[in-house]
Amino acid sequence: MRTTQLATREQAVGRPLAVVLGLLTIFGPISMDLYLPVLPALTIELGSAASVAQLTITACLLGLAFGQVVAGPLSDRFGRRRPLLIGVIAYVVTSTWCAVSPAVETLVAARFVQGLAGAVGIVIAQAAGRDLYSGGRLVRYYGRLTVLGGLAAIIGPVIGGQLANLTDWHGIFLFLAAVGVAILIASMIIFRETLPAEHRTAGGFAHTGRDFRQLLSDRVFLGAVLITGMVNSALFAYLSGATFVLQGTYGLSPQGYSVAFGLNSLGFMVFGFVAGRLSERWSEKGMLMVGLALCVAGAGGLLVTAVLQLPLIAIVLSLFTMVGGVAVTTPPSTSLALADYPHIAGTASSLLGLARFAFGGLTAPLVGLGGATNPVPFGLVTVVAAVLGVIAYAALMRRRATPYAHPTGDIPKPAVAGAIR
Repeated sequence: MRTTQLATREQAVGRPLAVVLGLLTIFGPISMDLYLPVLPALTIELGSAASVAQLTITACLLGLAFGQVVAGPLSDRFGRRRPLLIGVIAYVVTSTWCAVSPAVETLVAARFVQGLAGAVGIVIAQAAGRDLYSGGRLVRYYGRLTVLGGLAAIIGPVIGGQLANLTDWHGIFLFLAAVGVAILIASMIIFRETLPAEHRTAGGFAHTGRDFRQLLSDRVFLGAVLITGMVNSALFAYLSGATFVLQGTYGLSPQGYSVAFGLNSLGFMVFGFVAGRLSERWSEKGMLMVGLALCVAGAGGLLVTAVLQLPLIAIVLSLFTMVGGVAVTTPPSTSLALADYPHIAGTASSLLGLARFAFGGLTAPLVGLGGATNPVPFGLVTVVAAVLGVIAYAALMRRRATPYAHPTGDIPKPAVAGAIR
């Protein structure tokens, strides 16, 4: 009877659920990337310095980081669906608030709250995948999320560049609100609970604190979190600084920037897909080493290009290599972090998200300290971040600590094994 129920549920929600989980992963990339082509124009219109305007990126990143720390444990306790719907509704409201912001200070505050709301979708997409998968299929799933994130990164600036011909930054934020409405409708119709009540955690903040301490005492989990934070510091330095460098130093138009950005995002997709497949068949830690090597090579190329003032092709190839390296590290690091923690996947995912967006948010303003069009700080920040990722791997990823012990003594099985094809 149980087998029949699972089979029926798989047929009912398998592919639609896969689509919804994929849509949830675009919260971060779409929120970050869609308005990047008009960031210089926004800076001028609001009478702001480049470093202050870049705080709108930092604010969103910090919101995405800290929102996951709240949403992850709540989804472990109350299930995935209710927090998801509340988060998407809040995202629609705050995106509208961004559109009507009259000053850069108001926009920074609105972007922070927008990030808090968008964080819910990101963490639940990761946690729901752990509810449904284990083993090699879990790595493949995270590889697909990486590909979808790259696809969103391609579509975001391209659409943003085209929207810049039709509207200003106010209209772009209204477009984000419309995207949120579409995701809300899809979630209400299709998304069903993936974490059964019997697998949810109990207790309050003290219990969550114990979960956090246990996770961070696992050397491999901690290593995966730090590597995720460091490589995403390099990535978000790119997101924050490349629009000014490519448009200001190399003279690209917003549409030209969106094409260059789309090329790098295509590399992100391809590298992420390949990494997910190879990690499943080869070695997760081996793929991490490959990804970190690519990050160091690409970041080093950026610094050399900045110092020697090499032509456009040099910076584009360096960015392509670095972004590809970030994509290669993502599926294996996420899988290694969540593999032993199925019943607190939301809490574990929240720490990954905290590292990804908080480290990135703190790094993003640094690239503008030397001036909006000076690429040297851009290169320095990415090199330091990539090298610190290598150090984290060498120090923490050599052996695995004892997996977390579920209070009942058992580690729950995935709730709906194989529900997504």
